[in-house]
Amino acid sequence: MISISNLFISNAYADGILPASGAGITDFLPLFALVAVFYFLILRPQQKRSKEVKQMLEAMQKGDEVATTGGVIGRVVKVGESYVSLEVAEGFTLNVQKSAVQTILPKGTIKSI
Repeated sequence: MISISNLFISNAYADGILPASGAGITDFLPLFALVAVFYFLILRPQQKRSKEVKQMLEAMQKGDEVATTGGVIGRVVKVGESYVSLEVAEGFTLNVQKSAVQTILPKGTIKSI
């Protein structure tokens, strides 16, 4: 009769009694598959998005209508190295970091709001 302890506890054998299992590449295939899935589902899209944001910020110019991460919508008055001046109301400008600009809006968006 098989006892319950034999089901959960395996027997310990002395070294060399069991035949040695060859640790080949098949033992590492699940690890390689996990790394590949991680790369294609997480790292690659993040790098692509980062590249698109960088290109958008470099292409930003005076007169563009933008929205910031804080929800402020304004027209670009001045573009500096790391800061942008936004006109959010008539005669009222804000200086924000370039990295705070989330998206460039289509022309005429501010008038339609």
